[in-house]
Amino acid sequence: LKILGQHPDKYSVFAVSAHSRISELVEICKQFRPKVVVVPEQKIAELKTLFAQQNISDIDVLAGQEGLVDIASHTDVDIVMAAIVGAAGLLPTLAAVKAGKRVLLANKEALVMSGEIMMQAARDHQALLLPVDSEHNAIFQSLPHNYLQADRTGQPQLGVSKILLTASGGPFLNHSLEQLVHVTPQQACKHPNWSMGQKISVDSATLMNKGLELIEACHLFSISEHFVTVVVHPQSIIHSMVQYVDGSTLAQMGNPDMCTPIAHALAWPERLQTNVPALDLFEYSQLNFQAPDTQKFPA
Repeated sequence: LKILGQHPDKYSVFAVSAHSRISELVEICKQFRPKVVVVPEQKIAELKTLFAQQNISDIDVLAGQEGLVDIASHTDVDIVMAAIVGAAGLLPTLAAVKAGKRVLLANKEALVMSGEIMMQAARDHQALLLPVDSEHNAIFQSLPHNYLQADRTGQPQLGVSKILLTASGGPFLNHSLEQLVHVTPQQACKHPNWSMGQKISVDSATLMNKGLELIEACHLFSISEHFVTVVVHPQSIIHSMVQYVDGSTLAQMGNPDMCTPIAHALAWPERLQTNVPALDLFEYSQLNFQAPDTQKFPA
């Protein structure tokens, strides 16, 4: 929404969904004036009360999974930001794909659960699945421009030899096994580099998120896990890399700000102006890389 607010001449918001933060949804509606909102059935009364208090009467209200599927596949929608966390995002994301939309995939669980079903649906319906995860977006930027159209064999294509999937290591990277026994959920949610929701923050702290991202990468780029290597990079400056058969390694770099991959997926193959500052290479005298500790982080 921050990116959309910076480019009102290029994008308009047709629909917005929310699960529990209804007052924030109302503020979004005041700014962007969508035509439709979707909330759980039990939140409709609260939403309509707040709408009445704000004199908002021109926005349709839909409920639940059926409402999410409706907006994701609506004929007036060109781009769908699939950002519902967990299994709840699967059906709306699949509906958007089957409707042939440009889908900005932030919900990795949808692709992890559906795998080749989702990818086959994208091919059958000419949908465009563009990754918003910073790592997968970095891989996408580092691959040949037509890589997603290559044959899906599970083998690297078009001169690619390997994908290097980076991980920050999270807040517990340097903790011992004994120290990990005493960590708290609050500590797990304090990621050193990224500002994220609670679930993904905890998943990142345990590196479970990286396990999900590895599966996502295998499905999205049709590559076996044998050709994907996880690299711990604590600074989160290199977001991922692609190695080629000629010995080249292409890396996508930038400050850790989700506005960058979101803007890239929104505008691809063009670029959007954002307020993210360019990377100052002189600020980083050293970039570190290490293998993940699979004893501490078995995921």
